[in-house]
Order: sequence, then C-alpha cells, then structure tokens
Amino acid sequence: MDYNSTRKPGSETLASASSSSDSDTGGASPPPRKKHRASAAEGAGEPGASAVLTGLSGVVLGRGAHSQATSAIHFNRSVVNNLSSSMQANGAGQGQESSELSCLNSAQNGESSSVGGTHSNGLLSSTDNGNNVGTSNGSSVGPCTGTSAASTASSSEVGSLKKKKRLTQAEEDVIRLIGQHLHGLGLNQTVDLLMQESGCRLEHPSATKFRNHVMEGEWDKVSICLQWLNNRTYSGQHGICEREILLQKNQSILGRMKFLLLQQKYLEYLEDGKVLEALQVLRGELTPLKYNTDRIHVLSGYLMCSHAEDLRAKAEWEGKGTASRCRLLDKLQTYLPPSVMLPPRRLHTLLRQAVELQRDRCLYHNTKLDNNLDSVSLLLDHVCSRLQFPCYTQQILTEHCNEVWFCKFSNDGTKLATGSKDTTVIIWQVDPETHQLKLLRTLEGHAYGVSYLAWSPDDTYLIACGPDDCSELWLWNVQTGELRTKMSQSHEDSLTSVAWNPDGKRFVTGGQRGQFYQCDLDGNLLDSWEGVRVQCLWCLNDGRIVLASDTHQRIRGYNFEDLTDRNIVQEDHPIMSFTVSKNGRLALLNVATQGVHLWDLQDRVLVRKYQGVTQGFYTIHSCFGGHNEDFIASGSEDHKVYIWHRRGELPIAELTGHTRTVNCVSWNPAIPSLMASASDDGTVRIWGPAPFLESQEADGHMDS
Repeated sequence: MDYNSTRKPGSETLASASSSSDSDTGGASPPPRKKHRASAAEGAGEPGASAVLTGLSGVVLGRGAHSQATSAIHFNRSVVNNLSSSMQANGAGQGQESSELSCLNSAQNGESSSVGGTHSNGLLSSTDNGNNVGTSNGSSVGPCTGTSAASTASSSEVGSLKKKKRLTQAEEDVIRLIGQHLHGLGLNQTVDLLMQESGCRLEHPSATKFRNHVMEGEWDKVSICLQWLNNRTYSGQHGICEREILLQKNQSILGRMKFLLLQQKYLEYLEDGKVLEALQVLRGELTPLKYNTDRIHVLSGYLMCSHAEDLRAKAEWEGKGTASRCRLLDKLQTYLPPSVMLPPRRLHTLLRQAVELQRDRCLYHNTKLDNNLDSVSLLLDHVCSRLQFPCYTQQILTEHCNEVWFCKFSNDGTKLATGSKDTTVIIWQVDPETHQLKLLRTLEGHAYGVSYLAWSPDDTYLIACGPDDCSELWLWNVQTGELRTKMSQSHEDSLTSVAWNPDGKRFVTGGQRGQFYQCDLDGNLLDSWEGVRVQCLWCLNDGRIVLASDTHQRIRGYNFEDLTDRNIVQEDHPIMSFTVSKNGRLALLNVATQGVHLWDLQDRVLVRKYQGVTQGFYTIHSCFGGHNEDFIASGSEDHKVYIWHRRGELPIAELTGHTRTVNCVSWNPAIPSLMASASDDGTVRIWGPAPFLESQEADGHMDS
C-alpha cells in the first residue's frame, strides 16, 4: 500500500518540508522554500495550514550555516506574524488555527519538547554547538551534523523528567523515617515537600486524625478512629483459622488501647474536679473492659485525692496536657503497625541501636556507655584504640622479697592489697589522678605466707589466709593497721579460702581438710558444715547462699539458714579457683589442665571456654574487669597475662613482662583502665593505657 495515499489533507505539505530538510546539506536553493511559504499563506484557512507552518518553522530554524541563524530567526518571526494576521483576516478555521498556533508557540502539542530557554516569540529552543535547533511535536529538524544526537538527548531528558523513579520499600521506609524526624524538629513544610516530591505518605490520614484527637483530648473521636485503625490493621484475606487468631489478637490489642485512653480520660476528669464524670468513666467504661482489674482498683483509690497535686504524685502522672498525652501516644503507637503509624522517634532509636552495636563489637571499648547520641559522632564508626587499653606496664612494685601469691583491689578501687610467701601483706594507695601506687602500710606475722585475701564490703577490714598447711586466719583493720582477730578452730584445720557475707558482719571460711565455718568479726563460730573439702568460696548477693568448689570437681550452693545444698556446676577436672560477677549471674573458673571457663549460674550451663592460657595444677586466680565487666583477665604458667573480651574465646591481648608464673590478676573496679598482676618472680605489675608520647613503645609490650 502506498503510504502517502492514506495521508490526510495537508500532511503532504509537512512531509515534503521534512523531506526537504532531511536531504538538505546546507546548500538547498531558495525558490522551493518560497513556494512552500506561499502555499502556506494561501491555505491559511485550510486544515493543513498548521502543519505547513510547523514544517516551515523547522526548515527556517534548521539552516545549517551559523552566520545565517540570526536572520533565519527574524525571518521566521515575520512569517509567523504574517500568517497569524492572514488567518485572523480570513476568519476561516480561526479557532482551530489559533489553537494550533498557540500549541506551536508553547511547544506543548502533545508533549514537552524543549530543554532550552524561551525566546520572545514564544518558541522554545535549545542550542547545539551554536546552532539553534527548533522542535515540533518532539521531532528535531536542523542541520545533518549534531541534529540526531541533540534530538536523542532532548527526548531522554524529557522522559526522565516525566517518569519518576519507582522507590523500593527500603527507600520509602527511609523517607518516612526522615520525615518523622524532621516533623519532630518542627520542620513541617520540609516534610510536606519531601512527601509530595517522593510520592510517599508519612502515615495514614486516619492515623493523623487519631494523633490529633489524642493531643486535643477529644476522647469520643479517638474511639471512632481507634476502631477504624484496628479494623484496617487486621483486615485482609486470610484463612478461617488465621482470621480467628487475628480477630482475637485484634480484640486483645483494642482492649489494651482503650484502657490506656480511658485511664487518661479518667485522670484528667479527676484533675479538673469532675468527680462524677470520672466515676462514670470508671464504672461505665473502664470496668466493663475486664482488663487489668488490679489497676482499676488502684485507679478507684485516686477518687480520695483531695487536690490535683496529690493526684499527680500518687498516680506518678504529669497531669493534663501535652506531656502526659505525648507519653500516652507513644504507648498507643506500639500497638499499631508501622504501615499505619511509625513507632515514636524511630530514626533516633535505630541510630542509638547502631551506636550500641558498634560499641558491643568494639574489642577495646572500656568506657562508660552513654546512650545520648549527642556524645558520639554519627559520621564515623566507633573505634577504640588498643593503646587506651590496660596493656602497658605503668609501674612495677618490688617491695615483696619472695613470690607474690595474691593481689586484690579494694571495692572502691582506692587501695591494692598484695600477699606474698614472705609472710607479709602490703597495702598500696592508688592516686586517683596519676593512678600511681605508693606503699601505705605493711601487715606482718603470717607465718605460712599469704595465699588469699578478701576485702570487707565497706573496705574497712581485710582477711588474710595461708596455704594448705595454715590453720589460722587474720582479720585486719585496714584503716588503723591493727589485727582485730586471729582465728584458729583447730591445729588440724586448713583455712585457705574466705568470703564475706554482703552484710559485712559475717564471713565463711574453709579448706581441703573438711572444714567449712561461718563466723562473726570476732572469730566466733556461728555455723559449720562438716565433711566439705573446700577449694574456693563465694557469697552470693542474697546473703543466704554460699558457693563452694570442692574436691569433687563441682561447685555447690549451701544455705546456712535451712541447711540445704544443691549442685550448680559440674566440671570434668579439678576447679582450682573461681570468682563471680557483680550481678551474681556468671562464674569464672580456672580449671586444672583446661584453662578458663565461663559458666551461667542461673541456667547452669557452660557458656565459653577461653583459649590461650596455660593452666596446670597451680592455683591461678582470674577476674572479671573493665567497664560493665566486659573483659576477663587471667594469669598463666607461661609467664603472661591474658585478656579476653567476654564474648570471644580468643585473647585480645597477651601481656608480657613477668619472668615466672603469674598467680593472680585483679582489675580495678573503679578505674577500668587499671589492672594489677602478681607473679612468682616477686613483683606486682600495674597495667594501664600507653602514655601518649610513648604510644609506639607500647606496641612492643603487647601482642594481640
């Protein structure tokens, strides 16, 4: 079929003009152009006049020579004006022609086709290499060189403007989170613009109404919105069983939300002195819910409050107003899905969780956790340098003249006690600023040496025990340096371990020869447990249960009040020593030939086995340490101190410096960056962070 034969009247003129332009190489003869102009002028009243005009404008603007661009524009302008006047004079097809001419001038005949500026004649044009390129219906007509590229670029740019990028669910969530945060800052116009441009919705309109009604205290309207929100939340196509489950869940959640709303309504009535209205809410609305009857009894007691201040104090309530209603809204939002209403301050919550997670994963984080985001930078990841960790020898204490068997910081962190084979106990004072230790006093007279020390809860007293052959126990007043009690029940006893009761008025002691006593500060025997060969002791925070490791490779709990006992930990090898975390949940065991084990005392399960340490049948004492007791440290028979993060089995630091077995490690409970270790080499090393000027040297003192 001949394509040209099917064209409408007037289309031939446009086709011939376009064909002439496409084949033009810049040297086309003027006469054909004049002929087209004449025919266009003569046929102004015909339907094809607009098409002729369009093609003519493209030909005129598309002249290839750069020097003729200006004259072509002026010529085109005059042609348009003449044709426009001619059409108005003839009066034929005036409405159609003027409409099409208007479309020409605005370049909006079906689609936008301009990327450039607007000229004085109303035509939109773009510039390509200095040549003006006219557009009509999205088709570009001009010189052969650069015309096709300009047309393609223009079309693609227009398409990108018209088609918005489809956002993913994650992108929509981020936009909503940002919008909520900006709304909280009061930047409401910015939020409106963000939602309008992104096509997202911060929350459902009914949720907005619900929020506004709550903040205005319009409780009747709140109930209507609440019912609608719950119906929308749990509606949908589900199976019969699933619908029943959702319905039950819906009713339960709806009851909780209604209770919170009515409680606020009730309290506000009471504060306003509307006792009868409050009583009606209590009897007619709260009670029929049959939810939390204990709370309803408490609410009924508020009717006796004489004034508003008394009500707010007893109810622990901020009173009628924005503060209490905001808190109510935060509680209500937790019951609605995020598709309807975002949880309160969701972006802030996510950022705080991210910061906490980075801190948890930081191997050397050893400072107080601050949940305030203002204290950290969100622009950088959280990283703690190991140079800030207690891995550098700050001080070496050499006052003992024989093996040092034990060391222990006081509970307030201001003192350090060290016990030695040389029969002395030395009390060291910790400088709170420089963290340097100086000798405070020496306690003498322990004939068998000192293998264990225990501070009283208030740090007033210190108990010293000896090795296996020692049947005596010394209770010292640290403040005065006086010996208050020297206790010995029998010369056949072996008192090698001791633990204070949390009340500070009693202690328990025992040894491997079957002695297990509870005594007062004067050494008087209060209770005893026969036949228990004790290796190590610890009193739990409840003051009733005493933990004791024995020769049966276990830890048992003994209750001196009702004389009951039960098994808690069972190992396969001898437990040489153990210590318990401050909260009483975790126990750290040094197990012969196995190393350091972490147990959960509540669940009675082995949590972790720490690697690296060399543990034979020597008694080595490990410890919890660092801020929040996130770290574990232990001595070793290979002359090193090992440090682990509590959640990792591999050591994060191996401290060298001692020349013989490290018997005991103690972490300062008040200064997380300070640690002490006692060794058979006769020294006590104080470990701390590397000094700033010697940070490079610090790397040589530790391996990790």
